[in-house]
Amino acid sequence: MSTTKVSTPASQAKPVTAPDIQARKNGEKITCMTAYDYATGTIVDQSGMDLVLVGDSLAMVVLGHEDTLSVTMDEMIHHVRATSRGVKRALLVADMPFMSYATVDDALRNAGRFISEGRAKAVKLEGGVSVVPQIEAIVAAGVPVMAHVGLTPQHVARFGGFKAQGKSVEAAKALLEDAQAVEAAGAFCVVLEAIPVEVAQLITDALTIPTIGIGAGNVTDGQILVYHDLLGMFDRFTPKFVRQYGQQGREAVHYMEQYCKDVRATRFPGDKNTIYMTDDVAAQVRKIKVKKRK
Repeated sequence: MSTTKVSTPASQAKPVTAPDIQARKNGEKITCMTAYDYATGTIVDQSGMDLVLVGDSLAMVVLGHEDTLSVTMDEMIHHVRATSRGVKRALLVADMPFMSYATVDDALRNAGRFISEGRAKAVKLEGGVSVVPQIEAIVAAGVPVMAHVGLTPQHVARFGGFKAQGKSVEAAKALLEDAQAVEAAGAFCVVLEAIPVEVAQLITDALTIPTIGIGAGNVTDGQILVYHDLLGMFDRFTPKFVRQYGQQGREAVHYMEQYCKDVRATRFPGDKNTIYMTDDVAAQVRKIKVKKRK
């Protein structure tokens, strides 16, 4: 009898839930990636990723803005809904954009839209102690919340740019307080962005929920990266914490250049790309008289 193990396709595997992610604390590392539409959602999900985030980073990598502040709720929902059609197994999380959770009422209304309209399974919002009321209200309404502390891009104006956080003792204490506050509020995990590894270790050890790092070293319970950064889609500044696994942007330009050359040289389309009639029908078509416009 054969004992060969057959892997289950991502589309047929049991969907990942927020409790599943929470139960991975101190267990197998959690893998997370951003996605922004049906195509990227399908690719990321088929890779076996545990968690897919439709990040507000789409403002920069999809819509071309300089930061994440310009993307709207309607734009986010449009992309979350598209991504949800491609994600079959991973836990799909929607990133709440700038000012969409300024008050508890705003947070509840917009989190609800992400679930009912966008078909997300959870939401993410940035901040620590200051957003505890919003997290508590969203969780009480039955929506899982992923928290986010450290470098929070929606606060880039206050930080004076995309700068690492928690680099002093007092700043480290403040980040720990933020992380513990969002845990107490009911978040099922927390993203730690652009902080020293020592602070990430301190927070990870202190919490009973998983920490997901991006620029926080390898001591967290999981990692997340931006899809376009991992694949090298753009020739632009790459943060220190990014590892590029490919140069698909350059490869795509190369293929497009080849396409242009083939079209101009009439090498494309070729016979294999062309639809032909049968000889007898083609002969009759050639006899059709065409009246040319004067």
